Amino acid sequence: MTASTPLPSFDQSERPPRDKITACIHCGLCLDKCPTYRTLGTEMDSPRGRIYLIKAVDDGRLAMTPNFVEHMYLCLDCRACETACPSHVQFGDLMEKARGQIERHLPRPWPERLLRRLVFQELFPHPRRLEFLWHVLHWYQRLGLQHLVRQLDILELFPSLLKRLEATLPEVLPQPFTRSVPAILPGKPPVTRQVGFFTGCVMNLLFTEVHHASARVLQTNGCTLWIPPQQACCGALHMHAGEREQARQLARRNIVAFEQQPVDAIVNNAAGCGAQLKSYGELLAEDPVFAERAQRFSAKVQDIAECLAQEPLRGPLGSVPQRVAYDDPCHLLHAQRIRQQPRELLQRIPELQLVPVTDADFCCGAAGIYNITHHEVSMQILARKMEHIVAAQPDVIATGNPGCMLQLRTGVQQTHLHIPVVHPIELLDASYQAAASDDT
Repeated sequence: MTASTPLPSFDQSERPPRDKITACIHCGLCLDKCPTYRTLGTEMDSPRGRIYLIKAVDDGRLAMTPNFVEHMYLCLDCRACETACPSHVQFGDLMEKARGQIERHLPRPWPERLLRRLVFQELFPHPRRLEFLWHVLHWYQRLGLQHLVRQLDILELFPSLLKRLEATLPEVLPQPFTRSVPAILPGKPPVTRQVGFFTGCVMNLLFTEVHHASARVLQTNGCTLWIPPQQACCGALHMHAGEREQARQLARRNIVAFEQQPVDAIVNNAAGCGAQLKSYGELLAEDPVFAERAQRFSAKVQDIAECLAQEPLRGPLGSVPQRVAYDDPCHLLHAQRIRQQPRELLQRIPELQLVPVTDADFCCGAAGIYNITHHEVSMQILARKMEHIVAAQPDVIATGNPGCMLQLRTGVQQTHLHIPVVHPIELLDASYQAAASDDT
């Protein structure tokens, strides 16, 4: 991005809605909940300040300058401000549409354009290409290359971006989830629900064990799972990066995939994916072919904790004697307004102690790829989070989003905690397995 000629103001295509801009009364109740304001202390990096900038561009008093762009992308889009706002300002929609305007007008340098094209157009929309990358990473670990690269510090010779990506890489299991299970997984009788299971991209490849745990728990609780082979990435990363048209294309693909068989619900276990799937109705509201279909799709989407909370858990449950710190994923708490269900599921596990964590509802700094694009700010936010987690003295950290899990694992390494970071459903699955072991 060059700092020479100011960029144009908003065009009329998906302009940030004026009524949502003016709904902000600048009361400042959002400031204490905003991670970037708490970290940087600047008004323009608060929700109130960013809305002021968006309004200035909308009024024609300010162009989309590089400074404006920087303040928009410093936002983590965690939407904690929405939970705190007494006027119910839909800040997430304003931010995503402002970024969409930026990406349509922003003359980015060619390396950035190439990288964005590779990631958002050539990689994530294509499951087979993602699987090829997964195979490369699997053999990178299995052949001992990862250990060698880290021991010799070879990545110091490459851009810091590559080193940060490699540092967050979890253990890559032998098979992606979708390659290791049939398209239909029967529920344990009596079967009470037919559910579509959304596998996503990162979860399917890097968090296979979470999907297997999710499937076992859902099956135990009377759910028959249908896993559409045609499903694709949810498009959340695209939305956060202003790539709205690509996000729409992915939404249409997923809607068509899940229309192939009637289901009672579409269940997912990743907070960011769930928030995006629930927004398809709004994203495709102007699409004459998909508008109503998107509304029907989004109405069926449920987080796995939301789904399991609808009926009493089937037993028996075995003991899991652990002190567990639960950290709220932002897009589960603030975007989907799901707070109690994960905690209630954990509290049903015998001998599990749910320990309180100060500011468990505060962002960990992951925010999709924010910990890569704004690494320094992300690490400052993470350090604050880890101070509170360390004070809680847990045996396990639980959170329901892949980006948060990777970020908190980084925090665990940095603070030398040596404790696992897991999905809450893994603890519930462990409880069922403990009960089964007791019976044998």
